[in-house]
Amino acid sequence: MEPVELTIPETVVDLLPGDDDAVRDMDRAVAGFERHVNATIETADEETAVAAEVLDVVEHLEARMETYDDFVPELRAWGQSPAYAIAWRDLYADLIGQLTGHDGLAQHLEREGNRRIVDDGIRLKDLNED
Repeated sequence: MEPVELTIPETVVDLLPGDDDAVRDMDRAVAGFERHVNATIETADEETAVAAEVLDVVEHLEARMETYDDFVPELRAWGQSPAYAIAWRDLYADLIGQLTGHDGLAQHLEREGNRRIVDDGIRLKDLNED
């Protein structure tokens, strides 16, 4: 499986109010996720193990994205700029897209996600029962 190269989209950088510290923080965060995913790709014995670990990363990113999304209206209600919260939320959303769209990972991530749904005991018939 090919290594992953994660990037910060220019649209996210443009959301930041000229703060180089925030961009450096984002660079460090993205580099950390990239190192973790690539180390998993290099050391895992099989693709299902890679998919399981990367799906954990995706779920972590989703949780962080939701946290920052919750900050946006709260910051606005207090009269503060939500620029940083929006930038981080959008960064996490883009990283999720980069990981789930990666040629070598996409199919395996979908399969692992479906396996987890079944393991959790959620079935289509359960959704239709009232």
